[in-house]
Amino acid sequence: MDTHAADLPLPVKAALCSGASFWQTKTVLGLQAITLTDGPHGVRVQHAASDHLGVGASSPATCFPPAAGLAQSWDRDLVHRVAGAIADEARSLGVSVVLGPGVNIKRDPRCGRNFEYFSEDPLLSGSLGAAWVTGLQERGVGASVKHFAANNTETDRMRSDSQVDARALREIYLKSFERVVTEAQPWTVMCAYNKVNGVYASQNRWLLTDVLREEWGFDGLVVSDWGAVADRVAALAAGLDLAMPGGDSSSDDDVVAAVHAGRLDEDLVDDSATRVLRLLRRAAPAQPAAIERQAHHLLAREAATRSIVMLKNHDAALPLSGDESIAVIGHFAVEPRYQGGGSSHINAAELDIPLEEIRARARGQVAYAEGGDAAISAARTADAAVVFLGLSDQDESEGYDRTHIDLPDEQIRLLEAVCAVQPRTVAVLSHGGIVRLSGVNRCAAAILDGALLGQGGGSAIADILFGVADPSGRLAETVPARLQDAPSYLTFPGEHSQVRYGESIFVGYRGYDARDIEVTFPFGHGLSYTEFHYSDLAATADHHGIAVSVTVTNVGNRDGRDVIQVYLSFPESTLSRPPQELRAFDVVELERGAATTVTMHIPRADIAHWDDRIESWVVEGGRCSVRVGRSSRNILCRTDVQVVGDAAHPPLTADSTLGELLSDPVIGPRLAEQFQAMAPGDSLGTDVVKMISSMPLSRLKTFGAGDAVAAVEQMLSDGAESPAESP
Repeated sequence: MDTHAADLPLPVKAALCSGASFWQTKTVLGLQAITLTDGPHGVRVQHAASDHLGVGASSPATCFPPAAGLAQSWDRDLVHRVAGAIADEARSLGVSVVLGPGVNIKRDPRCGRNFEYFSEDPLLSGSLGAAWVTGLQERGVGASVKHFAANNTETDRMRSDSQVDARALREIYLKSFERVVTEAQPWTVMCAYNKVNGVYASQNRWLLTDVLREEWGFDGLVVSDWGAVADRVAALAAGLDLAMPGGDSSSDDDVVAAVHAGRLDEDLVDDSATRVLRLLRRAAPAQPAAIERQAHHLLAREAATRSIVMLKNHDAALPLSGDESIAVIGHFAVEPRYQGGGSSHINAAELDIPLEEIRARARGQVAYAEGGDAAISAARTADAAVVFLGLSDQDESEGYDRTHIDLPDEQIRLLEAVCAVQPRTVAVLSHGGIVRLSGVNRCAAAILDGALLGQGGGSAIADILFGVADPSGRLAETVPARLQDAPSYLTFPGEHSQVRYGESIFVGYRGYDARDIEVTFPFGHGLSYTEFHYSDLAATADHHGIAVSVTVTNVGNRDGRDVIQVYLSFPESTLSRPPQELRAFDVVELERGAATTVTMHIPRADIAHWDDRIESWVVEGGRCSVRVGRSSRNILCRTDVQVVGDAAHPPLTADSTLGELLSDPVIGPRLAEQFQAMAPGDSLGTDVVKMISSMPLSRLKTFGAGDAVAAVEQMLSDGAESPAESP
């Protein structure tokens, strides 16, 4: 059947573009309504009272590690498998579209929803997001990549205006979405609550149509975040197809009235209604999947294990042998914090308790104390102590931001007291957003950071503690020494409903590295129980991009997994750039003594920067330093390649500066001759060209150089600009 809606009555088309209820679309033309529901790390289906804040009860489902934890695996294949399992559970519960993944950038560590996002880096966020979408949609369930775009604070989130310069918007905040859309073609994209440079995302035609559809080729449906549409007519005109939640027909009437009044082109309504019909057909109920709960729980355990980062291991405090007496301390050991609060909160089908899992693996005595004197006594008499620290559900959640990044004072005091009597103390962290760790790092012998690990976290923590598994997680964001060092510190969360992204492209490690600020743990950091050696780094550049290969050898005494990170630097760049940027990564699993050559390709598009003068991506030519390491600040080998740049000269006019004109290969030499004739030698006691290089050409007339200006203007009118060069 033809999916175009043009032949339908206008009221029907208008109604198609809004929901029927909180989670469902409308039924039309014999097509069943479909259910869209929350849950990037599991399926949250409410069968009674419906809400978007996680208040109402939901059906049991497997709770996988939220994005903050899963991202620390850096493992595309793992993310793909997790999403496939979520798809099967979604089908079993009658869900056609899962509202995820969230690929917004972690601009500031205080954002209350950071637990639902992958990283501060757009390559890592976009790559894992694309793997998640592909894994989900291969199993017949649609994804909804969110929240599009520049949605990086929860404070005043329904009115806040994200004011971002063009280069940062393109290179950082849109880049992760672009990668997901172009690599995985999600069925839907969810627009954000906030404004982007003065225009609500739901009403931003440049964002939803010019960029998303025309530039990136998105052919799916744009759905609003729940309650994000302030003006239904303006939203439809911008390219928003489905307004959610449903249940209020008055906005449908507004659409009909706007078409009749000539304020809205009916063709735009046709286009959106057609995309809704296409989604209904695409999401026609498939055969429910058979859910293997135990298999999914084992996958949740595997995902949790690979998501744990060993931040520190002084004097080989870990792994535990299993024969020691152990003092387990802290409330999270018996009531773990394993997911975030709000719309993505999952009713976990099962839950591994860390204390129980530790006792199941230990052969020696395991004592437990929540805190106080009993904890100090237990730690003093034990061979080792494991202290559980972290943030509670109330500390961070959707809907509000944190005001600091500190762990509770009582937890730090407890840890210090335990470390004072037990030198072999291991700190285990649970948190959705980054926490300050300088105090923990100062006294704990070892630190395991799980972020949030989902329902299998208890087993995963025990496996890492006892060396059953090798810790292979790597940080997906920087841990600063203090909040004030964060690049966005002074402009988060904004004021008067305005957020100025004053740090521009210098987000996360880009900003810390550019200012040479000491951090507690850098982006990409993570230790292992074995050791890896890198050698034979080679890189070649051509018009397709840069090919990088490196040999990785497991030189330790046990099997393990490693994450190879490739950063690029342009040391001779004329642009404002970070010292280096992540441009490729891969995960390898090696038996002890084994070696493998890892080959990665960096597309030319990933080398480009956004030039707002010509509103286009441009590759800057010159020397490129290819750096391979185990974190942004642990580079183990490097080599250089020469990159051929694009011709990217902005249009030359009378308002161009003399510097811009002088840099042109055709006009520049002729213009320089004229200046030398006007002011030869050191007649002004300075370099004349340098002195006036920032002056617009037209202003020279004021200084008696009218003839020279006329001559250059004639050159411009004759088209004497530099010929285009091919890359």
